[in-house]
Amino acid sequence: MTTAVEDATTGDGGGHPAMAARAESVAKAYGAGETRVVALDGVSVDIERGVFTAIMGPSGSGKSTLMHCLAGLDTVTAGRVWIGDTEITGMKDKKLTRLRRDSVGFVFQAFNLLPTLDAIENITLPMDIAGREPDPDWLRRVVETVGLADRLKHRPNQLSGGQQQRVAVARALAARPAIIFADEPTGNLDSRAGAEVLGFLRRSVDDLGQTIVMVTHDPVAAAHADRIVFLADGHVVDEMREPTADRVLDRMRRFDTRGRTS
Repeated sequence: MTTAVEDATTGDGGGHPAMAARAESVAKAYGAGETRVVALDGVSVDIERGVFTAIMGPSGSGKSTLMHCLAGLDTVTAGRVWIGDTEITGMKDKKLTRLRRDSVGFVFQAFNLLPTLDAIENITLPMDIAGREPDPDWLRRVVETVGLADRLKHRPNQLSGGQQQRVAVARALAARPAIIFADEPTGNLDSRAGAEVLGFLRRSVDDLGQTIVMVTHDPVAAAHADRIVFLADGHVVDEMREPTADRVLDRMRRFDTRGRTS
């Protein structure tokens, strides 16, 4: 039986290589007339399978909007978006919800754990709702990867902030989605707990073959990624491979007050 990760994205039939997600000439605007705000303006980006990609940029650059559009959490004003080889542009809500449930995982700044459930119940909750049995071998690997084996029967109020976010990461991984989107996943954590969570995300790519897209403003967090896509003023303005915190910080400093490179 194939999983969402193993079921390779085989391209869209138009000669494009296999990608976990893809945006083509995407625009997103809010409001109309004098109040119209353009958050994304013709953005094209490929998200490679098995790669940890970070999205960075100044406040208001469009990075969270891009993630929401790639994940099917928001619609686009123009352009096209794919998750795997499935185009989601204009997809009906019911079908899109099913695709997100089966192929996409989410980790947000807020842990979003149910306080009445213990850790393992929170981890398997999405699959329980979908009526799917977790793969016991995969679930064990996930739990071991995030270091929660001795905390599975603890409820959220019995866990530290870092442990709660690890539960959230395990929940995203447990259904073995094709891609995980993480929006400022260390934003509510201290530096030590944040480093732990980033280490688990990194290991999920290296050891479990996961694909991760993370929005962050933190150069240290971004340095855990394989690749960084930089946005400014709703445009992709740069890309960096094999980043280090110093290189990322230097690149961010070169944004002028308009967000463009100086």
